[in-house]
Amino acid sequence: MKLIIAIIKPFKLDEVREALSGIGVAGMTVTEVKGFGRQKGQTEIYRGAEYSTNMVPKIKIEVACGSDLAGRVVEAIQQAANTGAIGDGKIFVLDLAQAVRIRTGEIDETAL
Repeated sequence: MKLIIAIIKPFKLDEVREALSGIGVAGMTVTEVKGFGRQKGQTEIYRGAEYSTNMVPKIKIEVACGSDLAGRVVEAIQQAANTGAIGDGKIFVLDLAQAVRIRTGEIDETAL
C-alpha cells in the first residue's frame, strides 16, 4: 500500500478530485495549508496597499491506495494540477505499513 501526499494550488482541487474519482479512488483527505518553496512567498495588493507574505495558501491531499494503483494516482494528480507555472506543487509517495477500518476492524487494502 502507498500513501500519496500532494500539495497543489487551491483552485485545482475540483479538477484533481474529478481525476481521482475517474480512476476509482474511493476517498481522500483534504487540508488547507500554507507554506513556501522555491516561490519564497508572494506579493499581494490589499485595499490598495502592496504587501508581501512568505506563506502561500495551498491544498494538501492525502490518498491511501494499493501499490498497483499508486502510479495512476500520481499521474492523475500531476496532469490535473499542472498549470505550467511556478508553485504547482509537489507529490510525495510513501510506503503505508498498515491501514485499519475502525468500524469493522478490516485491515490493509480491504480497509481502504
